Amino acid sequence: MTTLDSRGFLTGFAAFVFFTGFAADAWRNSITWWGYGVVVIASLVLAIVVLVRHRLVLRASDVPVPLVAFLALCAASIVWSRYPLESAAGLLLQLLTTTIGLAVALTVDRAAILRALGRALTAILALSLVFELVVAFVVRAPVLPVWVVGADRVDPPLLLFWSRNVLLDGEPVQGIVGSSSLLAMVAFLAIIVLGVQLAAGMIRRSRAIAWLALAGATVAITRSATVLLGLVAVAVVLAMILIVRRTPSGRPRAIVYGSLAVAGVGLVAIALVAREGILSTLGKSSDLTGRAGIWEAVIGLAEQRPALGWGWISFWAPWREPFADLVTRNGVVQLHAHNAWLDVWLQLGIVGLVVFGALVLSTTLRAWLLATDRVVTSASERGRFSSVSLAAPLLMTALLVQSLAESRLLIEGGWLLLVVLAASTKASHPSRARSLPSVVDAEVRS
Repeated sequence: MTTLDSRGFLTGFAAFVFFTGFAADAWRNSITWWGYGVVVIASLVLAIVVLVRHRLVLRASDVPVPLVAFLALCAASIVWSRYPLESAAGLLLQLLTTTIGLAVALTVDRAAILRALGRALTAILALSLVFELVVAFVVRAPVLPVWVVGADRVDPPLLLFWSRNVLLDGEPVQGIVGSSSLLAMVAFLAIIVLGVQLAAGMIRRSRAIAWLALAGATVAITRSATVLLGLVAVAVVLAMILIVRRTPSGRPRAIVYGSLAVAGVGLVAIALVAREGILSTLGKSSDLTGRAGIWEAVIGLAEQRPALGWGWISFWAPWREPFADLVTRNGVVQLHAHNAWLDVWLQLGIVGLVVFGALVLSTTLRAWLLATDRVVTSASERGRFSSVSLAAPLLMTALLVQSLAESRLLIEGGWLLLVVLAASTKASHPSRARSLPSVVDAEVRS
């Protein structure tokens, strides 16, 4: 077996690209944008090599149609884009991230993907803790990214700092990712992944508890309202899956689904009515920490080109209209809409929303069905429920909650994970089928 075929190599490759996707700012802030570019290109080359090596077990049908349609729409938008060169660059980055994600999803089995994601997330959390401790006790001053030079280092805005040296002050820390909200999201995803690994018997209990404690402490000190609401949403979805698993197929399940739908609508209605009180409890202002103003500006711009949008761009280009000084917050020009759905509407219009919605919905439905269907490992068994299959719907729930307050679902780690989930829940090549019985799992038998 060559290195490229080994499970250890493929899992390590997946862990590395997950780390790079979710800690992109750690690379940029430490080795400059040029250094980060080298890391990304190396990852792309390796992804292509892996795909070529495993080409005989790959099928075109394993790639979700809505994903292809969304990328095609991004490419087509160059024709009507207000900024065609930037749209072409944005498309290139999207294709690059997608290729890397497909290399992971189509050559690594679901259990190994879960293991790789867990390694990447816990590494980010551990390095963030070490980083903030070094800043607090050794540097003892705020730290700027290495790419900030010259006059920009004189009285820079707070949002520009890599670390603000606030660990000992009890304020939200930013870690190696350079943002308290992104660090909170990493901790949120780690809680999901570690919890599923623990349930599946893939990790020692003592080790899982230690990492869960670190992830929980990170959520606590970052104080992200989005993540707190996300934890509630994930708990609700998990409860729904467990209820469905314990319900026989047919009419009983139909009744359960109907009841859950009614309960879901009721919860949403209560949340809308009590939103002011909920925000107050979470310590957030009524404008959602400035997001309301950003959304208002984005909606106003999107309404000018509602059908097809202004053209795909991913991160905004502040040197081009209409993004130049579109939104400036605390002295920093904003580079996204802080809402993935508004960003899609702005860039690809209503058509883009439909295609992107199809990608998200189809992925979510496949993830749900995998989690609520039994895995049949032999003709003599009725089948078992896989604990590993819980990861996909819970991770999708986390990404969807984040998409309402951030646009990260469209870029870097968010888009990478979406591609992996979309393709891995659809893929059916032989190597993946063979991997299912080998998963050490805590099963729920009938």
